[in-house]
Amino acid sequence: MEPLVVSLQTLLAAGWDVVINLLAVLIPWTPLVAWVAFWLLAVNWEKLYPVMAKGAVIGVLLIGVVMVLIWGLIAPPADGVHHLFGLRPSNFVGKAIYVTMLLTIMALCGSVQLSGACGSLCRFPEEPNDEEGHHGHEEHGHDDHGHGHGHDDHKDAH
Repeated sequence: MEPLVVSLQTLLAAGWDVVINLLAVLIPWTPLVAWVAFWLLAVNWEKLYPVMAKGAVIGVLLIGVVMVLIWGLIAPPADGVHHLFGLRPSNFVGKAIYVTMLLTIMALCGSVQLSGACGSLCRFPEEPNDEEGHHGHEEHGHDDHGHGHGHDDHKDAH
């Protein structure tokens, strides 16, 4: 019986080591996973895409440029260059590559959502349309106090 208990303890310790090593591999990727999850699941690209097409993409690119400048000033690499894909770009060029990759991932998430590839996971509830049954108070002849102002309301006034 004792060898069984020792084997179970060894198995549990090995399982715990696997969990710890797996977390050590996955934790550095958590910000990127959060970035993808936000742009894929939290943003309604059916509403955002027309706004981007009307010129908001210029604002996004300007924000990207500001991100590169600030990030390059406050967090330069230790040896002055980045190590990307076998290349050694300088501080600001490396930051521009990182920001470009983030913006590309953002756009790809929008493309995936708009293509319908993520199915019902990326669906947003329909908002009621004013033309499909929801009318404002003005059309019914009511003011803010609930008094009607229809044609028959002034019969007693004459």
